[in-house]
Amino acid sequence: MATRGAWGSNTGFILAAVGGAVGLGNLWGFAYSASQGGGAAFVVLYFGFVLFVGVPVLTAELVIGRHTKRSPIAALAAVGGDRMKWLGVFFVLVGFGILSFYSVIMGWTGRLLVDFVRGAVPEDTAAHFGAISEGIGAIVAHFVGMIITILIIVRGVQRGIERVSVVLMPTLFFLIASLAVWAATLSGSGPGYAFYLQPELSELFEARTITGAAGQAFFSLSLGMGAMITYASYLPGRGSLPAKAGLIALSDTLVAFVGGLVTFPVIFHFGLQQEVSDSAIGALFIAVPRGLLSFGAAGQYVGIVFFSTLYIAALTSAISLLEVVSSAAIDSLGFSRSRAGWLGGAAIALAGIPGALSSDWVGFLFQLVGQACLVLGGLLLALIVGYVWKDSARAELLAGFDHPGLASAWIWLLRTVVPVMLAVTLYFSVVALGPVARALFD
Repeated sequence: MATRGAWGSNTGFILAAVGGAVGLGNLWGFAYSASQGGGAAFVVLYFGFVLFVGVPVLTAELVIGRHTKRSPIAALAAVGGDRMKWLGVFFVLVGFGILSFYSVIMGWTGRLLVDFVRGAVPEDTAAHFGAISEGIGAIVAHFVGMIITILIIVRGVQRGIERVSVVLMPTLFFLIASLAVWAATLSGSGPGYAFYLQPELSELFEARTITGAAGQAFFSLSLGMGAMITYASYLPGRGSLPAKAGLIALSDTLVAFVGGLVTFPVIFHFGLQQEVSDSAIGALFIAVPRGLLSFGAAGQYVGIVFFSTLYIAALTSAISLLEVVSSAAIDSLGFSRSRAGWLGGAAIALAGIPGALSSDWVGFLFQLVGQACLVLGGLLLALIVGYVWKDSARAELLAGFDHPGLASAWIWLLRTVVPVMLAVTLYFSVVALGPVARALFD
């Protein structure tokens, strides 16, 4: 079996894990979900679901990863025998599927970044996005993103993932904070903040707001696909896993929250409320560039910072997704890291070609793999840890965390609250899949 890596420092692990969680969903998908779910009421519920749904499942993944020192397939087999191996296979397939379309979106982001750097974004941004989102150009941009991701993965845990994360994540935090300061100067900042930060209590009890907040909290933390199991498998020692889970969740939530401080002033300044409600993609790649063009040279600079931030977020998530696939090949097939990274990355790059030829395919995969399958994976994981592996899981959690009462509360959440909320979220995710599938295949 190929030698497995290990994190060089706790800081490196935290930054890499936060990078895996933080993605395009934090910086724009969060605003889209909030606009659909009542603004500030959604934000309040989101924080609650991060605490009571996201953190327990995140902790469960960390517990499995550190206990087994294996990637998802081998880890689940170690936890529950060969009969549980299928769930690990499911996790790897979900990571594979998500990256196959996520890297296409990363390619769109990179192309717009290059266009802003060149000053080559035309006034008809809708036609421009149509031209760059499908066809040979989209395939090339998708391949470029995958090659960058592969080059990082094959260098290993410390020299690749950790080293890049230590540089990129502080850069991401600085850029998004800079954008929040800029957004505060826009004329739409007041109405945007009001929508974002002043909840209407009646909306707290609407089904759409509740399920939307639960889904976004889960998706934002990149749970249900084995990424955190994989990253935790490289952890040395016996530090407090709840503390690590809390710090990862807090950092991810802060990025999403500050992202809202950027996006809602932009939405209200440029009058994008309807476009965001209709399509997050349309607002991100069409309406925002069109609005920034009205600022002239200043808009070009902001566009460079904005799409640089998005590309960094996309890249750090892509790294964690490819690592799920690569580590499974290393542990289960005995591949070298280089072979696993290049073969896995090449297969994903080929699987992403349909998405680079059809943005409708990207939307379908997002609903199927990026939402429904993620929730299903998290639901099954919660049930396994809460019912099948609860005693060993509790013991592993208490190694470095001497709070038996909290450990019992964690198991209780995994057995009760978490499955109920994820089952409801899964139902609505499957319902939402129907119209997308019909639009694609009709």
